Amino acid sequence: MSEYAIDMAALGEKIKEHSAFIDDIRAELDKVVIGQKYMIDRLMVGLLTNGHVLLEGVPGLAKTLTISSLATVIDTDFQRIQFTPDLLPADLIGTLIYNQKEGDFFVKKGPIFANIILADEINRSPAKVQSALLEAMQEKQVTIGEESFKLQEPFLVLATQNPVEQEGTYPLPEAQVDRFMLKLKVDYPSPSEELEIMRRMAKTGPKTTLEKVVSPQTILQAREVVNQIYMDEKVEKYIVDLVFATRRPAEYGIQELDELISFGASPRATINLNLAARAQAFMEHRAYVTPEDVRTIAMDVFRHRLIPTFEAEAEEIGAEQLVEMVMNNIQVP
Repeated sequence: MSEYAIDMAALGEKIKEHSAFIDDIRAELDKVVIGQKYMIDRLMVGLLTNGHVLLEGVPGLAKTLTISSLATVIDTDFQRIQFTPDLLPADLIGTLIYNQKEGDFFVKKGPIFANIILADEINRSPAKVQSALLEAMQEKQVTIGEESFKLQEPFLVLATQNPVEQEGTYPLPEAQVDRFMLKLKVDYPSPSEELEIMRRMAKTGPKTTLEKVVSPQTILQAREVVNQIYMDEKVEKYIVDLVFATRRPAEYGIQELDELISFGASPRATINLNLAARAQAFMEHRAYVTPEDVRTIAMDVFRHRLIPTFEAEAEEIGAEQLVEMVMNNIQVP
């Protein structure tokens, strides 16, 4: 038996041990969130890889409930910030307040000083507020006055936007959307799930209380373990091929996409697809990444990074169809 095989066996045991809490989180969330397995799994990918998530879906699909429940279950501070047209950066990050008694200024920290931030309807606020949030996401620190404050780990921003009402919204600029690791499309539940939702939720009375099943420390340790998951060179090459096929489709024999993609995915997509695929393997208690892991998560990593041309929009071809065309044409190892 080779040394490598022994290593993989040891790594497999380590992954099994460290990823056991994933099933506990799922079981606990099942008490209040019915269905939405896809959304819960992707939020956990964000949590395991230190990546922020953008959720798009019509109101009433339990986006807020899922995020606040996840924060409860992993025992972290949670803040919900409702973005409105009159919100100011100071309302988000905090400000300096003058103390008359002391004759000095003191710092009043804003709601961003929490572990999990729900930025509700992020596209309702002007650009200056969006950029204040996105700066905090990128730098993991905030400057108030002349002082910089580190944000505590884990720090995760989950932003929602409503695709229906586009009146009076400020769409996120492409450069800022790129900072989100994943963009999820949250869909309606199935008829059987809807029936279960009605039976469970159509009651007046106290809400179900959730238990804390894991500590933030466990999440931070799990992130270290995710980094150790083995990825074969063929899978790495597959990720690079997928990304390059969005930039230079003709070189990969997809000439028709040349006219349809105005900008392809950035190197951030390559990094995030690698990390997300590892997290996907971790959640399935595996010590190695398969091409299937990459394919499972690729749509969420690429969806907001491909910018269709006017020709594509005229033919009503969206970014999702473009991603599918790329994935169908690149050979899986």
